[in-house]
Amino acid sequence: MKAILALEDGTIFHGNSFGIDGEVIGEIVFNTGMTGYQEVLTDPSYCGQIVAMTYPLIGNYGINLEDMESSKPQVRGFIVRELCSNPSNWRSVETLGAYLKKNNIIGIEGIDTRELTRILRDKGTMKGIISTDVNFNFDARVEEIKAYVTEMPVYQVTTREVIHYEGSGFRVALLDYGIKQNIIRSLLKRNCEVYVFPAWTKAEDILAVNPDGIMLSNGPGDPKDCKDEINTIKQLMGKKPIFGICLGHQLTALASNADTTRLKYGHRGCNHPVKDIKKDLTYITSQNHGYTIVEDSLDKNRMEVSHINMNDGTIEGIRYKDMPVFTVQFHPEASPGPADTAYLFDEFMELMKKFKNQLCQSGNWNGGI
Repeated sequence: MKAILALEDGTIFHGNSFGIDGEVIGEIVFNTGMTGYQEVLTDPSYCGQIVAMTYPLIGNYGINLEDMESSKPQVRGFIVRELCSNPSNWRSVETLGAYLKKNNIIGIEGIDTRELTRILRDKGTMKGIISTDVNFNFDARVEEIKAYVTEMPVYQVTTREVIHYEGSGFRVALLDYGIKQNIIRSLLKRNCEVYVFPAWTKAEDILAVNPDGIMLSNGPGDPKDCKDEINTIKQLMGKKPIFGICLGHQLTALASNADTTRLKYGHRGCNHPVKDIKKDLTYITSQNHGYTIVEDSLDKNRMEVSHINMNDGTIEGIRYKDMPVFTVQFHPEASPGPADTAYLFDEFMELMKKFKNQLCQSGNWNGGI
């Protein structure tokens, strides 16, 4: 069917629908990845958002059963320049259009995604609607579009119960704020025993499993909305080694009295250059976030910037001087994207080993990382 994409500023694009017909309102964001649309669709960090892919041909390798980052699509809608309806890949089990239709997701194809991206870069991320209503009236819907808010997105995507994965190595408590499955795979690959906890789990319940370390996952939304989670992190910091990713990185900073702010159009894609300051090396990273930590708000006596974004200079990593805690804004587990920064999981393993050895030898921890 014919479809329109209308932005809250009044810009309207005309195209064709795929997936289901109907309409959906959400925050419009763009992703610059050339591949990985399946991982993008199933990334819980996109809860409440309509994602536009900047690469012009999407769907050419279909949908498979191995590359899911969660059990279902998490996006509210999907925007592409050209949809491939005849995929070619030995793992493909269905087309992108069929997958979205089965999961009640609406998409639009045939619009100029370059123009859309320029608008979002110039004016910033904004809300919008995809609709197949032939009688669609923007003036009658504009206030509804502007008023759209995703309520408690972390609670929409977190696990509802504790999940346990067996392992012979370190025991890791993983707080699920909207976790990508490759974080779990990365830990299991290193023989970790993993407990995945719901986002609202209390500190005492996390510590009750006696973990060797704690991981704080990625997730959707404004980190300042996660007040209970921030308080929980405050209670955990200093008690066990902590490794935070994306939203987990931001929440840890807020738990340390730093501040966060919204980016104009965010970082979303698998080609973002990030410099590891200590190593003096730049890596290509996978990213998906709309907020960043304010550098001037850091307590420099306790916190040091470990990674910076080479495009805009924003903070991409923090190490804590007085406790075994480090966090990064990007995705070292990738999926989609390069595995250049997977070394951070190995550093987490080393930190847990160091922490455990020092406690065994002296009964206390002698400082930060």
